[in-house]
Amino acid sequence: MTVTRAQILEALATVALPDGGTLISHDMVRAVQLDGPNVRFIIEAPSPEAARKMEPVRKAAEQAVAALDGVDKVSVAMTAHSPGQSAGQGAQAAPKAPPSLKVGGHAKPQDGPMKPTGVDRIIAVGSGKGGVGKSTVSTNLAVALAKAGRRVGLLDADIYGPSIPRMMGAQGKPASPDGKTIHPLHAHGVTLMSLGFMVEERKAVIWRGPMLMGALQQMLGQVAWGDLDILIVDLPPGTGDVQLTLSTKAQLTGAIVVSTPQDVALLDARKALDMFQTLKTPVLGLIENMSSFVCPHCGKETEIFGQGGVRAEAEEMGVPLLGMLPIDLETRLAGDKGVPIAAGDGPMAQAYGRIAAGLVAGGMA
Repeated sequence: MTVTRAQILEALATVALPDGGTLISHDMVRAVQLDGPNVRFIIEAPSPEAARKMEPVRKAAEQAVAALDGVDKVSVAMTAHSPGQSAGQGAQAAPKAPPSLKVGGHAKPQDGPMKPTGVDRIIAVGSGKGGVGKSTVSTNLAVALAKAGRRVGLLDADIYGPSIPRMMGAQGKPASPDGKTIHPLHAHGVTLMSLGFMVEERKAVIWRGPMLMGALQQMLGQVAWGDLDILIVDLPPGTGDVQLTLSTKAQLTGAIVVSTPQDVALLDARKALDMFQTLKTPVLGLIENMSSFVCPHCGKETEIFGQGGVRAEAEEMGVPLLGMLPIDLETRLAGDKGVPIAAGDGPMAQAYGRIAAGLVAGGMA
């Protein structure tokens, strides 16, 4: 007998909360994933303080689902909204930061490469050029990993063009009670930080390199990331100050390079690969985005940007090809709406799920 999502939610509706109601009535269940007899899901508490008190609830939820016919293994992750967010509204604005919180400025001296407390792995997602879907891949990969039961953070390091707030459906300024520690936002089971939360959406960020380095150092070192299995860093395109700072000032586990298959994109992707190799950052693999287009009317598949270019590059470099993702209208619409396609259950969500599963199986996430 195969368990269904409806049966899982029905079982979780019996798990009572200490102050009344259930996990379902308070809309605290996220990212339910079925993999045969294995079930994974996330409980999203209304605050970090509440999450710390909810270990009995997490265990009760695990036991309730484990008791269902057809379930062999249950994995339950606990996450929380930042202060001021209400349950069931993962993308709602957090309290505004006090005026004393300053972002940017010259980077401070470091004793060595930085790794945020509680963060196990840091993976950078880069590209040689813009427009290849790097941020789309970053957001959906983060959500897919969260659905797989990993504790995931997503840092938008594209200082000049931050798109993570829009694509994750998050808005508002992160809280900073002391003007130093920054509390991130949460959406779709992912912990989020972006300069886009700090400035108006239409306002340009006009900074020189030292300001970029200072902001990146703050978003890595001053954000209360909590306990994370993996922090994904969405890099800006190219091989500039942010990439150099991250590779030399943070303990990177490795990098993933996103490219489309055509020769012009691959030419720039090779420069990104060379940069990471030069900076001694392991390249964990390549992802080919926009690999083909399937006509929704006739079903014909067309390789608009060519075919197999990224696969050939991966073979030549001796690194894994982590996945091939087609051009997909629903993926674009989902990103514009702030609900990443990976949060659903369709073919594209499954494609990102396979990439996430590969990273987990390979010990990279």
